[in-house]
Amino acid sequence: MAKGKDYFGMGRLVSIIFAIIPFTAWLFGIVTRFKEGKIIAGIIRIFGGWFIWVIDLILMILQGKILRILNC
Repeated sequence: MAKGKDYFGMGRLVSIIFAIIPFTAWLFGIVTRFKEGKIIAGIIRIFGGWFIWVIDLILMILQGKILRILNC
């Protein structure tokens, strides 16, 4: 994954567009966590991802990255 970019190294504008759409933000958040080997974080995103979606959206717009609550 490219440094400073999320959602599989896509550009900031594309990542913001995907972050705005709730389903893609939820799905890409889960896939990203599992891809990084963060199994527990991926499972939490499956069940609680809708709550984190708003925070991800704000951070993607302001900082260009998504929230990393768990690093496990």
